[in-house]
Amino acid sequence: MDLGLRGKTAVVTGSTAGIGLAIATALAEEGAAVVVNGRTDARVSSAVDRIRRRVGSADARGVAADLGTASGVEAFVRQVPEADVLVNNLGIFEAKPFAEISDADWRRFFEVNVLSGVRLTRQYLPAMLRKNWGRVIFISSESAQQIPAEMIHYGMTKTAQVAIARGLAETTTGTGVTVNSVLVGPTASEGVAQFFDGLAKQQGVSPAELERQFFAAVRPTSLLKRFETPEEVAAVVAFVAGTTATTINGAAVRADGGVVRSIL
Repeated sequence: MDLGLRGKTAVVTGSTAGIGLAIATALAEEGAAVVVNGRTDARVSSAVDRIRRRVGSADARGVAADLGTASGVEAFVRQVPEADVLVNNLGIFEAKPFAEISDADWRRFFEVNVLSGVRLTRQYLPAMLRKNWGRVIFISSESAQQIPAEMIHYGMTKTAQVAIARGLAETTTGTGVTVNSVLVGPTASEGVAQFFDGLAKQQGVSPAELERQFFAAVRPTSLLKRFETPEEVAAVVAFVAGTTATTINGAAVRADGGVVRSIL
């Protein structure tokens, strides 16, 4: 399917690895001019090279900036003043008991996971509305609806993203601009893979066995019963970003592997 993204400029935050890199690659395959983002020049350059190797005709460039800060966002938008597609993928996570989550932790998670997308959308959405076309997508999580007890501060940010996306969609009424969130399930991203490999070694089991135990005990409602791949998530995001997805607006699109049981 041609998603109609040829010639569109797409910004994907936190896109040097994992889900972000897969999304940037999928959009490049659709002909979009992709802007890759990460905190260091080395990581950004490596990601751009990987996209170009995968997609020979890729129009890809990178901008290094810490988008978890206001100054980082300002530096980024000076180099990328407009975008047709904005994918707010940047995010951090950690498992931590509630009583040990400090005020600084709450602020850091909110700054990185929520305000990065708010600040960038505030920059790019007005021009999208003037042009009467644009896509803003917040990469949320099934944790937005089923807050994990082991990382409540992370779950809070994922719920906030869904609320922000829905509220912003209300400002696009009657236009060709859409704002959505995508609720991703447990995914074998770079960070998750490293975490599980380390945990498996500590427990003296294979990563495959630890994955089985995780879905049996921690995410028992999963219908997929395995980690999603970044590419599977990217395929959903690319569709939502496409010109054909005009009727999807203000939605929390579930790509969670069936973890969430609610039908609403």
